[in-house]
Amino acid sequence: MTEFNTLGESADWQRDFEQRLRAAYTAAGLGEAAVARRVEEVRADILDWTVVEIAEAGTRVGHVAVVVADDHGRPAGRIGDLRVGASHAGRGYERAARDWAERWCAERGARRVDVRLTGPEEAPFDDYGVRGQVRARPVASPPEPLDGITARPMAPDEFPEWLAAEKDSYVHGIVRAGALSPEDAARKSDRDFAKLIPEGLATPGNTFLVLETGGEKIGTGWLKHGYLPGVTYGYSLHVQERHRGRGYGRAAMTAGERAALAAGDSALMFTVWGGNEVAMNLYTSAGYHVVEEHRSIALSRPV
Repeated sequence: MTEFNTLGESADWQRDFEQRLRAAYTAAGLGEAAVARRVEEVRADILDWTVVEIAEAGTRVGHVAVVVADDHGRPAGRIGDLRVGASHAGRGYERAARDWAERWCAERGARRVDVRLTGPEEAPFDDYGVRGQVRARPVASPPEPLDGITARPMAPDEFPEWLAAEKDSYVHGIVRAGALSPEDAARKSDRDFAKLIPEGLATPGNTFLVLETGGEKIGTGWLKHGYLPGVTYGYSLHVQERHRGRGYGRAAMTAGERAALAAGDSALMFTVWGGNEVAMNLYTSAGYHVVEEHRSIALSRPV
């Protein structure tokens, strides 16, 4: 019978966990300094996790780490790690650990469980819905812009309309991914934009672009430089709907990559919300690797 025993000392697990994180982030194309920063951020997050040994007949076969935290006024569970040793894989321990973790979270009031995947551990979570992906690609030299497409700085009188559209798009993406209700998503949008660009168009370290062809606006871009060491984060590279399907999405990514290099960074990173398969396919074809994938599943009340 599979047993689950809370660890009093989890230093060995933490070293292994961080080693696996470093390997996964490096494989996804992040540089050494960016990997170190990301692992440091995760390390600060695991202080509240409960780490449990998965055992069979007294033999340790793996670990599972769980936490329940407040999520906009409601408790939400998270499986921070689920690892079964290679010699024990494929014997049902992964699913048993997942089932145990879901029960543990439900007993503490959670009605949803989230998981962040950073490697090939999809199997026990294949029926969790994809809420979003973080993707990245190293950029070594400025890519050639698409013929006829130009990118220029956004003008002050263009900013208010852009901001309203971006906030609406952000809310829609969160709701489509099943992460929050429309009301909660709208409040999150207001908070996040106020925090990220408190000075609007003049906020330091940000680039706001307008994409044009033949003098006509076809899209916009918003990039944060130094998001991680050497990494520019593309908060938005948007092509207007009537101009889609013409290769302009790739042109927008090229503009973002050129802006990242001009700011001294060497990689570009994006988040794509779950349900947006078109964008996911575009990023895959352009060589953007999945750094993290966030999934979730709804829980029923414990019996």
